[in-house]
Amino acid sequence: MPDSSVKARCNLFAVLRGIEYLLDNDAECKKLVEGTDLAIQFNIKDGPKGNLSIRDGKALMKSGKHKSSMILYFTSPEHFNKMIDGNANPIPLTGFHKIGFLTGPFMKLADKLNYYLRPEGDLLSDPDYFRMNTEITAYTAFFALAEIGNHDRMGRLSSAAMPDGILQVQIEDGIGIFINVEKGRLTCNKGIHDKPRAILSFRNLDAAHRVLNGKLDTYTGLGNGEMSMRGFIPMLDNMNPILDLVPVYLS
Repeated sequence: MPDSSVKARCNLFAVLRGIEYLLDNDAECKKLVEGTDLAIQFNIKDGPKGNLSIRDGKALMKSGKHKSSMILYFTSPEHFNKMIDGNANPIPLTGFHKIGFLTGPFMKLADKLNYYLRPEGDLLSDPDYFRMNTEITAYTAFFALAEIGNHDRMGRLSSAAMPDGILQVQIEDGIGIFINVEKGRLTCNKGIHDKPRAILSFRNLDAAHRVLNGKLDTYTGLGNGEMSMRGFIPMLDNMNPILDLVPVYLS
């Protein structure tokens, strides 16, 4: 049974963070926020707090409390998780003049997130959709991994055993994600780091897609060359148990 507070962290800082990717890669989503300049503060009682800003056609998710145009309050982590599932509504505390954005463009962005994260029919046969589905799934999975490693009871046992340094995850024909490990605490970032201590590499988008969707296990991927590990392998060995917990929180 997933911890509801950790699940709320995954939903806030991994799933909703996908809006950053949408605005960078989907022209329709970018058009939705033309001229928008606002920041939405998410305050969850007994749970995390985060701030999503949208301006100049870009989105940025930050943890903690920040200057905002509107504050959305949730009575519990469960309340927030239900909103992500489409079964509850937030409680606006300020920014009532921005409700139109919340019920309009923001909901359309949320629908587009679901469209890319939960493919239906033969959508994956389209190469552009396949790329975006795989990349946004990778971002979501590894940002969730950091939250699980920092806050889940079993996840903390694994992260505490991880040596300090930068763990780079990369898709050779796609994106890069790196995780900073410092005294058992994980911080996830986008991009390619210039001095990683360990590297987990997927040969291509197809290999990454199959691993992230449970269709290819890491041992087979490493054995047939679709994946590779380089550098200080103990970092990767201790990351894998946390990665196994990701579907528990994102399913």
